[in-house]
Amino acid sequence: MTSPDPAPLPAPLPGTDTARTLRTRVTCRRCHRPLHDPESRMLRLGPECRDPAERVARFDVDQDPLPGVG
Repeated sequence: MTSPDPAPLPAPLPGTDTARTLRTRVTCRRCHRPLHDPESRMLRLGPECRDPAERVARFDVDQDPLPGVG
């Protein structure tokens, strides 16, 4: 007599599976070194190769606290 098949495992919730995706390699347009900083990756220029005029403006805004937190 054979044992019954075990119940199949449920599918993982979206965004919780453990498969890792590799980030694409982004290199500097001028010196061709790999970039790791998000700002540098977006501009495709490393911090040493970028002019001050090519910097991304960052704005810090005050946010209201989340209800029930704090």
